[in-house]
Amino acid sequence: MAKNVSRRKFLRQAAAGAAASAAIAPVVNATAGVAVQASPAQASQQASAPPVKEGYTFLNANEAAFIEAFVDLIVPADELTPSGTDLGLAAFIDRQLAGAWGKGERFYRQGPWKEGSPGQGYQLPLTPAEFFRAGISAVNKHCKELDGKEFDRLAAPDKEKVIEDLVSGKISLGEISGPQFFDLAHQATMEGMFGDPIYGGNRNKAAWKMIGYPGVIAVHATNIETYRNKPYVVNPVSITDLM
Repeated sequence: MAKNVSRRKFLRQAAAGAAASAAIAPVVNATAGVAVQASPAQASQQASAPPVKEGYTFLNANEAAFIEAFVDLIVPADELTPSGTDLGLAAFIDRQLAGAWGKGERFYRQGPWKEGSPGQGYQLPLTPAEFFRAGISAVNKHCKELDGKEFDRLAAPDKEKVIEDLVSGKISLGEISGPQFFDLAHQATMEGMFGDPIYGGNRNKAAWKMIGYPGVIAVHATNIETYRNKPYVVNPVSITDLM
């Protein structure tokens, strides 16, 4: 993983796309196929799923532990920001998975289920929520087979190795692609970090303050001449601040 020295540059690049919109855009290609309803096997698995962890609306205890460990690895606490969990990124992802996006309500819902090109996203009969749930389960299974414990309980270097192997495609997740799972989880993390705090992430507007993003005020254009070629330093404003 990148050292703290390069983290600011990495996060600024990630923010360029994620903070551009006050509303959170879907993080899965909208043309990806999604099943109308779960298969009998999926329905049985859902019926026997562990209860949702307290404080979350979708993630059970094992899934929440995975997501918290993931966002803390991507966004570690340092002099720039609090940790990903303290920024609310796990809560953001949980809300997205529990909501309309997680259920695939605006997705194209017809097959065929064929492997698509990289630009098309995954082509599986899974909603984003099902995709996350299956991916987390598969990664934890891999970690237990390799080290005898789940992802969140691994030492930091071992977690980083798992992420590297996901990105390179060295870890088999069954029908789910390792790089696609990482990309989806990473993109959701970045959207939570740089999106409006009303969605659960970017707590206390910490990410906006870090990159100097002024927020959602619609009258910034009136200050273009006043601050031309000068630093525009203001406290960021969120949707909630305007309500």
